[in-house]
Amino acid sequence: MKIKTIYVEDKIKDHKNTKQIISRIKYENLIYCDHYSEVFNPSNQNFRIQKQFPSLILAKKDGNLVQKAPRDFSIGYKNNYYFSHMFNCPYDCKYCYLQGMLNSANYLIFVNYEDFLNEIKTITLKNKDTTCFFSGYDCDSLALEKLTRFVEKSINYFEKINKGILEIRSKSINIEVLKKKKPLPNVIPAFSLNPQFVINNFEDKTPSLLKRLNAISTLQKSEWYVGLRFDPIVWNDSDEKYISFFNKVFKNIDISRVHSVTLGNFRMPSTYLKKISKIMPDNYFIQYENSKRVLNLQEEKKNEKTELCIKQISKFIDKSKIFLN
Repeated sequence: MKIKTIYVEDKIKDHKNTKQIISRIKYENLIYCDHYSEVFNPSNQNFRIQKQFPSLILAKKDGNLVQKAPRDFSIGYKNNYYFSHMFNCPYDCKYCYLQGMLNSANYLIFVNYEDFLNEIKTITLKNKDTTCFFSGYDCDSLALEKLTRFVEKSINYFEKINKGILEIRSKSINIEVLKKKKPLPNVIPAFSLNPQFVINNFEDKTPSLLKRLNAISTLQKSEWYVGLRFDPIVWNDSDEKYISFFNKVFKNIDISRVHSVTLGNFRMPSTYLKKISKIMPDNYFIQYENSKRVLNLQEEKKNEKTELCIKQISKFIDKSKIFLN
């Protein structure tokens, strides 16, 4: 991987993960800083320009490493948490909320993986019931795995974790780390899926639907149970396109090795929508969603289409495995 500039916090410049990550990159500039916020947080940055040539920032995360997931965010477990060992990814989805939440498109990696994993262990010991942890909330868990090696270390850790479930969510087909590992019942590779017309129009730089389905099939043949994440569903006027999409998905994978299915509508805070609308006036998806938000036209249609999806998916998967997020 080639990155022009790497920024490194002084306090983690000697960390093992820092040295290993830098050794995997061809770079021109290495700059040390006191705190990552000096580079990542300033408001006078242009997210769109940075997205073309992102820099890499290596830092340490202090506090709030693992947080409770939103109330409805679940795949069937009572306790749900999420964590972000990284911000941003190589993909450029038009509906990505990070464009509205963050000022910077640079890759920010928190190298103190051990602190995340230790906090996860503490939470599992505290909770009586099984606890699920979602990775890939503010990044893509597999897209930069060859650089970070975070997923590899997490799988090794969860092999010894009782009452803990790890979901690894991604659009990436970079599954080599999973192919090399023994499948674990408490580690769930989960793939975000949408019809190819959605991928073409709104998911720039991501693998095709067929490549994602092939990756799922490959993992299932290696005895992994895989999660299917239809999120966000991007509505259009033709129900037939989504009916055809679900038929294609379930005919190309092993239905018996599907761990869970989630459905999620497009959702974004109004402040993020307004910010993206200003910096990306040519993003017709965001402009349309912003106008719907203003006119309050979306809820009835969402409910109608969600029922359609549940009906179609239920032809292949038991309803007990389907969750609305």
